[in-house]
Amino acid sequence: MDKALGLIGLAKKAGKVVCGESAVKDSVRFGKAILVIIAADASDNTTKSITDSCKYYDVKYYILGTKDILGHAVGNHYNAAICITDEGFADSIEKKLQLNFNGGE
Repeated sequence: MDKALGLIGLAKKAGKVVCGESAVKDSVRFGKAILVIIAADASDNTTKSITDSCKYYDVKYYILGTKDILGHAVGNHYNAAICITDEGFADSIEKKLQLNFNGGE
């Protein structure tokens, strides 16, 4: 997970990350979001709202870490949700996350 978080930080520095529930939902709705990451400790309403939008607009999403961890990765105190708006970064992050979920890292 640390490598994925590092890539998220790089994407943030490159201006390819959108933070916050409403901004993430807007990015999904307007076709800018490539990959969405939701904190595992986000509220049920936030999680449902974002995952419903992702399913409707066919955007991949992962539930990962905590609001503190996700926020720290992008330089904030905490974030319930972020999205990646660059395909290259999204692909790299997703590969790292899949390795994590499959026990490879």
